[in-house]
Amino acid sequence: MKSLLNGQVKDGLNFFSKLTPKRVANAVKLMTSYYRSRQTGMTQPWGLPMSISFEPTTSCNLRCPECPSGLRSFTRPTGMLSEDLFKRTIDELHDTLLYLIFYFQGEPYLHPQFLELVQYAAKKKIYTATSTNAHYLTDANARKTVESGLDRLIISIDGTTQEVYQQYRVGGKLEKVLEGTRNIIRWKKELKSRTPHVLFQFLVVQPNEHQIADAKRLATELGVDEIKFKTAQIYDYERGNPLIPTLDRYSRYAPQQDGTYRIKSALDDHCWKMWHSCVITWDGLVVPCCFDKDADHRVGDLQQQRFTELWQGAPYQNFRQALIRSRSEIDMCKNCTEGTKVWA
Repeated sequence: MKSLLNGQVKDGLNFFSKLTPKRVANAVKLMTSYYRSRQTGMTQPWGLPMSISFEPTTSCNLRCPECPSGLRSFTRPTGMLSEDLFKRTIDELHDTLLYLIFYFQGEPYLHPQFLELVQYAAKKKIYTATSTNAHYLTDANARKTVESGLDRLIISIDGTTQEVYQQYRVGGKLEKVLEGTRNIIRWKKELKSRTPHVLFQFLVVQPNEHQIADAKRLATELGVDEIKFKTAQIYDYERGNPLIPTLDRYSRYAPQQDGTYRIKSALDDHCWKMWHSCVITWDGLVVPCCFDKDADHRVGDLQQQRFTELWQGAPYQNFRQALIRSRSEIDMCKNCTEGTKVWA
């Protein structure tokens, strides 16, 4: 456990090393305008987002339940992020952008230029992170990942045995995940690199909740830097679902006397994410947050306009106003337990 704690400290120091006067000033502006919105209802953000998520691709090799990419249930097209679109946006935002997540839907390592895109952002001193199912962390890709300058690598590991792992990660091979993890850790040592910060993410669902302790032991044995246990978003939860954990602390949903379920948290009429972050799909659509899987609430198109224009534009302002007026009336917000706290 001590080594896991040391890893978190090193990652925190690395994150704060990315701060610049412009990025700090921008963050202060955003937080000030966010709190102003809660007091006055005024929705215009001061500053630009300090965090964005870029979607490298919607393609995925697995078929996980509760995932539009895995279920192949998108109405929007599948494709790959263009290098030009990515670089144009990063060039526009890098002075104030602090955190860049290379993930929305799909498996990032399926993008043929993925690590080149990471390297481009890393050279701008932006903190970079991605989430992967680790099936493509071959020896060669692991070395390139370390060399790219990626700051955080989130590896999804939702079981410690193949039998349990495959119940959620349908089509996946646990041994590939473990092999990829070992490759990354070995190349970090070989290249004497402090990055990426390797994080195991364990999505707690009923079929795997009995393996939480085993997952902690496995993380320590492999030498990963951190492990986190994440609650699962369930789309059809009202009448119960076999994925909802029995362990209350890991469930977003609470059972009612009539046998139905409700979301535990209240739907407050505010959301920090609307001020400090957004998501950009592979084809340049800007959506308010990661809950908008199908880009139904798109607020702009980077193929048609600059980011700074759409960030303050009427569609974005209208969406923020609708959320402050009544968050519960926005479909994707009804099943959301995030965004109500600063730095959530």
